[in-house]
Amino acid sequence: MTRTALLLLDYQVALAKEGTLCLAPPLAAAVRERGVLKTARRVLDAARSARIPVFHIRLAFDATYGLRTNRLARFDGYGANRTMLRDSPQAQIVDELAPADGEPVVDKGCVNPFIGTPLRDVLAAEGVGHVVLGGIATHLVVESAARHASDSGLQVTVVEDMCAAPAPALHEHAVTTTLPLFGSVSSADDIIGSWA
Repeated sequence: MTRTALLLLDYQVALAKEGTLCLAPPLAAAVRERGVLKTARRVLDAARSARIPVFHIRLAFDATYGLRTNRLARFDGYGANRTMLRDSPQAQIVDELAPADGEPVVDKGCVNPFIGTPLRDVLAAEGVGHVVLGGIATHLVVESAARHASDSGLQVTVVEDMCAAPAPALHEHAVTTTLPLFGSVSSADDIIGSWA
């Protein structure tokens, strides 16, 4: 039997919560409007009840920003402004989805959660062959994770209502056009039902 794991992608204060720490106001607004955190919490609770391994993945940098693997100009602002440091309030996972004891937190220095991290090796060691993905933003981390996981031989399921993008068109294009090329797109209710 192939084991399933739940990957929670970039549900961080700076990305998911409106307010003074927010670095992505349109994305945080979409998260609120779509009820993403409440939905993600339902799926997280179901995974824990079903004893499905949970991995929390976040964008978080060391103090030197030297482990940053994405060298594009759009990532330069993190180091220049000293944002998303590993121990900063911005980089923390939102309280609604806080990791429980024994749930790993994987720090990454780019969009793709598999690049520069031990995630793929850890999933293999745990016998995981199927990943269920939810995260923000749909067209960035979720899409990158789905592509990499599929190309690595993993089965992929994306939970559509656990995802959001800063513009509805970006989310819709990802879930209707791109993500189905790399796995299945499901709803939280369907995933929860399959784990009951």
